[in-house]
Amino acid sequence: QFANQANVEIHRTTTAEEVWKDTDGEVDIFIAGVGTGGTVTGVGQVLKERKPGVQIIAVEPSDSPLLSEGKAGPHKIQGLGANFVPEILDRSVIDEIITRDLDESLTYARRAASEEGILAGISGGAALSAAADVAARPENAGKTIVVIVPDFGERYLSTLLFEGFVG
Repeated sequence: QFANQANVEIHRTTTAEEVWKDTDGEVDIFIAGVGTGGTVTGVGQVLKERKPGVQIIAVEPSDSPLLSEGKAGPHKIQGLGANFVPEILDRSVIDEIITRDLDESLTYARRAASEEGILAGISGGAALSAAADVAARPENAGKTIVVIVPDFGERYLSTLLFEGFVG
């Protein structure tokens, strides 16, 4: 997955098209975590081709800020931060990189479940947390922000994510 161009291509032909269609091309900011790099690369390339001013924001673990600071390390946000730069990652489409820690990720995954009925996983919580911060910036008022929640929380039901949690 980390070196397979088919990963990028599937996001170019499916995810990017869905984002474009569902927003009528009015997407202003696209936010996704970086695991394999396929989502942010494929969607980012298509959106930049069609709307050069779109902002592409990548999310990575604060305990392993390889893309933003060049430092890899152990972390507990499954699905993000492979501790190496994926071969298929096209960094030229990324405008900003936001880091998130485990607590922020857990908090937002839990909020998604209790407030919105979305059973997101930890990496989804990281992306949602980043999106909330981006949306709160005054310059982004009224903008259309798309965030990818890539994981389903069901696999985490017996983990730290939902430990002691009652929605």
